[in-house]
Amino acid sequence: MLEGVTLDDTQTRLGYVVPWAKPEYQAQEINQAGKVLATSKGDVDAALDVVNNWRACHSFPLNIFQLGLRHRASRALVAQRLKRVSSMIAKLQREPDMRLSQMQDIGGCRAVLDSIAAVHRLRDSYLTSRIKHKLVKQKDYIAEPKDSGYRSIHLVYRYFSSRNGTWNGMKIEIQLRSRLQHAWATAVETVGTLLGEALKASEGSKEWLTFLTLTSSAFALLEKTPVVPGCPEAADELKYVIRGLASRLKVQTTLLAYKLALQMAEGPKFSKAHYFLLALDHNERKLSVRGFRQRHIAQATDETLQAEKRLEGIGSAVLVSVGSMDQLKRAYPNYYQDTDLFLEHLRQVID
Repeated sequence: MLEGVTLDDTQTRLGYVVPWAKPEYQAQEINQAGKVLATSKGDVDAALDVVNNWRACHSFPLNIFQLGLRHRASRALVAQRLKRVSSMIAKLQREPDMRLSQMQDIGGCRAVLDSIAAVHRLRDSYLTSRIKHKLVKQKDYIAEPKDSGYRSIHLVYRYFSSRNGTWNGMKIEIQLRSRLQHAWATAVETVGTLLGEALKASEGSKEWLTFLTLTSSAFALLEKTPVVPGCPEAADELKYVIRGLASRLKVQTTLLAYKLALQMAEGPKFSKAHYFLLALDHNERKLSVRGFRQRHIAQATDETLQAEKRLEGIGSAVLVSVGSMDQLKRAYPNYYQDTDLFLEHLRQVID
């Protein structure tokens, strides 16, 4: 399988050598850098350099897992991303005992599939496979949704290569979700951006959090899967409550207006771009998009960190990879403030 592709194989297949980042710091230094960023006590700039290297080191194993995922789910929407520094910091602050060197989702790839059945088939194909990478954790948030309403299947692997051990032991998270689950999850991030609140972490407006949790349960009923614990299990009851909240929050008009207010600033388009830097300025309602070819991964990771520094407190930036520029908006609609698919299914629930 493609999950067994090695460094030499990848270089030969591409026809050039990709300057993949390699670890420059020990686990103790990485963990200390994480503590500095989480507490703002110490040399923050030096800590950012350490964290950026550690994050960039996940690019190679992440690329390998993305290739394998794309092979297994040829008709799915497949994307990969390196976790934002702000998200890493927030996670370390929420979980003070966590060590940055052991964070499992710094490198993550995702498949968005047409149905729950397809999600389960893809999950089973991984669990019955004989790949060398070690499965260290699996969580089915579809069978057991989070209290927030989040639904997806997560598989966490430790990368392993018998030919080159540079990246051995690094954790990569694979997310498998349906189109409906993807629409809900990205809508949560969009609303969080609109409100300037961490709704994804269940922090912020109680009314919006309640609305999103109930909507997730209504979507679960559409997919014939379990609702969020504590939520009504009757479609009519959910419809009544969701309709009232949607009206009070002006959900449809608010989200559509926010999308229309977004300005676009796309950089040069590369027909063979492999990575895309998405930088969203919340204050100016402006999204900039820049593409990088795979051989320019080092430049891409450096520019991502600079964008994160520039947008600290007023926006967000993330480095992602998709099959094509056309797939970018479908994979990351939250950066485009696009909640059309979410609103379409919301209307199906409340009309």
